[in-house]
Amino acid sequence: MKTKLKNCVEILDSKRIPLSSAERKGLSKIYPYYGAQGIVDYVDRYIFDGEYILVAEDGNNLKSCSESIATWATGKFWVNNHAHILGTKTGYCLKYIYYLLTSLDLRGYITGSAQPKLNQENLANIELELPDYAIQCQVAEVLSSIDKKKENNSAICSKLESMAKLLYDYWFVQFDFPDENGKPYKSSGGKMVWNEELKREIPEGWEAVSFGECIESINTGLNPRDNFTLNTGGSIKYLTVKNLTKDGTIDFTSCDYIDEEARTIVHRRSDIKIGDILFASISPLGRCYIIMDEPEDWDINESVFSIRPKSDKMTSSFLYMCFTSERFIKQAEGSSTGSVFKGIRIAVLQELKTILPPKGILDRFDEQSHKMFAMKQNALEENKQLASLRDFLLPMLMNGQVKVEDNLQQNEVVIPFKDNYERKFELWLENQGLAARGTVSRKTLRAVFDAMDDDDK
Repeated sequence: MKTKLKNCVEILDSKRIPLSSAERKGLSKIYPYYGAQGIVDYVDRYIFDGEYILVAEDGNNLKSCSESIATWATGKFWVNNHAHILGTKTGYCLKYIYYLLTSLDLRGYITGSAQPKLNQENLANIELELPDYAIQCQVAEVLSSIDKKKENNSAICSKLESMAKLLYDYWFVQFDFPDENGKPYKSSGGKMVWNEELKREIPEGWEAVSFGECIESINTGLNPRDNFTLNTGGSIKYLTVKNLTKDGTIDFTSCDYIDEEARTIVHRRSDIKIGDILFASISPLGRCYIIMDEPEDWDINESVFSIRPKSDKMTSSFLYMCFTSERFIKQAEGSSTGSVFKGIRIAVLQELKTILPPKGILDRFDEQSHKMFAMKQNALEENKQLASLRDFLLPMLMNGQVKVEDNLQQNEVVIPFKDNYERKFELWLENQGLAARGTVSRKTLRAVFDAMDDDDK
């Protein structure tokens, strides 16, 4: 069925209320405050409660379209006047329409080159091709189950990161690491001594050292300039500081790409490998990432430091936690320079001071924290696979190459290939069958099922 967006949703732009940064400044941070491309702040009240699609009305992303201009927003939230708001209309599945919008090339509806804009009239007249309502709901459920699993994994990552920070704080800020009797050191009367360099007490036998004394090397990537060109069809992800997050992960969304030849040039300088710590040198500081797996399909630019500790003095996990600690961030920000983009230079970073516990204590901390980082890495890797699966299925579900069909006799999934029916596969999903045309592997289809929560299955 061909129709226009305005026939399928309620456009609720009249309910938008922008709040200036000054108006938001004194508010409690409770409910998300959305802008063109997602959450930009939090406020103490809300104007929407439920499930909605937010579509960017303006912003630089409308020019590049490097990210989807549609955001799925749920719960209680506020929206400013930089995002259109679409609500449910009877007879249409809003979640399906959201996924459809993320799969379409909408540049033909965008006006203005210097200041691109998707006005309400053009938004309303976006042409859609929709299947029956039942199929809309089934397709949305398949894709939602993948997204839900990704969200669960992200929550697990955040929890593990918080646990690692709590452990670090307990051992190296409060100094209640386990003593030789397994009791908390400082709370059990462990001897503390004043350190003049750090201007605070530290456990007896600990040292104050510069980071330079504990670091084997600090490398950076390479900026394009005359060295290579971005986005020429290569498949190597090219990371900048914007791809490093505050929760210790890499966000590959909207990153540029380079080819193998460019990667060779970059890697000669970055030399990134397992155990290195990626460090965003430009504010906000504290965005770091421990490399846990071989970086085969990505590399870094010049604003990202790759820091390798001296293994006989400091572990990667301890150094990572140092770099993400409040004490270090405050210290580093006070030493940052720059008029446009404030950041820290390598020489300055090497001169900053930190505590150095005995190697035995570092090894015990590494043993505990490494388990958390390994679990976090597993969840991140699963999310990468789920994202690839979703990106693979999304356009095929939307254009009909992959169809959801009900088989009332048995929940059997028939996969019609170009050479007729070459294979069959059963996928249980609440009386739904997933059928695909093309060389879709059994493993790929099974991954859809594995991605679902037990309740969804």
